Amino acid sequence: MKKNIIVTGASRGIGLELVKFFAKENHVLAISRNIKPLQNISENVHVLQMDLSKIEEFSKLTSFLNTNWKQIDILINNAGKLLHKPFLETSYQDFLDIYKVNVFAVSEMIKNCFPKMQKGSHVVTISSMGGIQGSVKFAGLAAYSSSKGAVITLMELLAEEYKDTDIAFNTLALGAVQTEMLAEAFPNYQAPITAKQMANYIANFAVTGSQFYNGKVLQVSSTTP
Repeated sequence: MKKNIIVTGASRGIGLELVKFFAKENHVLAISRNIKPLQNISENVHVLQMDLSKIEEFSKLTSFLNTNWKQIDILINNAGKLLHKPFLETSYQDFLDIYKVNVFAVSEMIKNCFPKMQKGSHVVTISSMGGIQGSVKFAGLAAYSSSKGAVITLMELLAEEYKDTDIAFNTLALGAVQTEMLAEAFPNYQAPITAKQMANYIANFAVTGSQFYNGKVLQVSSTTP
């Protein structure tokens, strides 16, 4: 039976590979500011152009769900914003911009999707090894890594608050993956994992992981970090 799956940050990198993977056998709602790469992937893919940093944009999601879907099986909060800048040069607005996408948008996505979730539904949020306490940290990622730590705690709290619903909330803290976002922030760094490889792992976890985990953060990294 086809599942209804939502992927944010769907226009490139891991998000685009997730859409391609799931579209083979499921209905996918692909959300991104840039929808051009998402055209003509499959008739199973519904594309929604949204800027997740703007609260007013979420009315588009509500409208789509109320019109088209009775239930949501999987929500993957993949969209992320990365800033590489020395802390003393990172402004209040810089922090706000990062948190709007990496934390606040995750919260809003879940709020909007929750009414259509049911027993067995799975919310998977993509975090980073940089958000794991005790992991190796990199200078210049104060806003990004702290936001990724915040979203881990958010997911743990939601798992506790809604444990009686049998809806699972889990986080995957990824190590370095060779994506466009990584290349923009660290042009000379070569990650050991491709976007497609990581997307395949995330997709399988999204489908099966709710049977084994709830309120957990799994570290998905072949290196330190």
